[in-house]
Amino acid sequence: MATGVSKTKWNGQIDKSASSSDALDFNGFRQVWPLAETKSSNRLYFGDNLYVLKKLSEDPKIRGNVRLVYIDPPYSTNSVFQTRTLENGYADLLVGDEYLSFLKERLVLLRDLLADDGSIYVHLDENMAFHAKVILDSVFGKGNFKNFIVRQKCRPKNFTKKSFGNIADYILFYTKTDKTVWNKPHEAWTEEKILKEYSFIEPETGRRYKRVPLHAPGTRNGETGKPWKGMLPPAGKHWQFIPSKLDQFDKQGKIYWSKNGNPRRKVYLDESRGLSIQDIWSDFLDANNQNDKITGYPTEKNVNLLKRIIAASSNEGDLVLDCFVGSGTTLEAAARLKRNWIGIDIEKVAMETILKRFAHGTQKMGDYVQKENISQRPLFESEFSGRITDFALISEKDRVNELNGILQKWNGWINSK
Repeated sequence: MATGVSKTKWNGQIDKSASSSDALDFNGFRQVWPLAETKSSNRLYFGDNLYVLKKLSEDPKIRGNVRLVYIDPPYSTNSVFQTRTLENGYADLLVGDEYLSFLKERLVLLRDLLADDGSIYVHLDENMAFHAKVILDSVFGKGNFKNFIVRQKCRPKNFTKKSFGNIADYILFYTKTDKTVWNKPHEAWTEEKILKEYSFIEPETGRRYKRVPLHAPGTRNGETGKPWKGMLPPAGKHWQFIPSKLDQFDKQGKIYWSKNGNPRRKVYLDESRGLSIQDIWSDFLDANNQNDKITGYPTEKNVNLLKRIIAASSNEGDLVLDCFVGSGTTLEAAARLKRNWIGIDIEKVAMETILKRFAHGTQKMGDYVQKENISQRPLFESEFSGRITDFALISEKDRVNELNGILQKWNGWINSK
């Protein structure tokens, strides 16, 4: 944590007098915690994200250097969402063309902030996901569209409506260019999937393997379109490897020959990193039982969902940005995965939720029903441990005083044992 005003002597009130360093005022903002300059790259902004993004785009250290953007913007529901403690969390009141203009303005700025090998994930429901794809195509280019990920958000519903149960929302994945950071994600094999997928055992070694075709769709005029061992690939197809590579596989015993002389490649289980992740995700449901650990913020997302996205599209030390940061799930996942981060939100309740999360972790859903006092429960009942204090909290200058009470709480939380 950065050094500054002693936590035990600071009362959480922001003093705009000369006793605070002028260096904490910059570009229309004031750093309100810590009350000293910090070398941390992590920033939590309190303010209008359009204003903040415009200011960030003027910073040569940020513009073109963000490796990953994840946003979970309003869904154009024309609703006000409340927290578990019945506070108003945020208003989602923009609809129609006004909403689409709101979204596009921010997407253009986010594109400019992204590095050339950067990626963006936009999380929406069926209300605006398809409209947003048209906008994303225009901002990032159709050729940079990667996936329309379907995420199962809840258990099956017993709908009374005359329709199928609505249990999914959507994540639109785009890259800035065709050169992008990509760490292909895998999930661990289960015994059931192993037996189904790798159904053969090599007698000589006891290794489990599967048999896959040696050819792929499409004709080729180069080496992969030429005969191998006197055989041409099937009509309309080509060899997956050049003939010399196929010879190498054959010498190594990695080709299975059927009784009628049809070759197939052996792929061994012990060489597999796991099952490749597809574009339907059913393992990241929203909180649905009393033991799930949450912040209580409305529309909070599963932290492991963010861990998958961040691990796939960034590396350690990269910069991750979320300008609708809400409960801070993106920031926690980024911090635990050793990424730098920037979070932005305009709601006071979001700031308080994030700071409470950074100091105390998350708590079980049932605790909100029982209204357990945060000071009476142990720290970090989440899957993670350790406070997050390596960041600067920055406010738009004209909104600084709105954070006074929240900063008093933060001061108490980070001094508690």
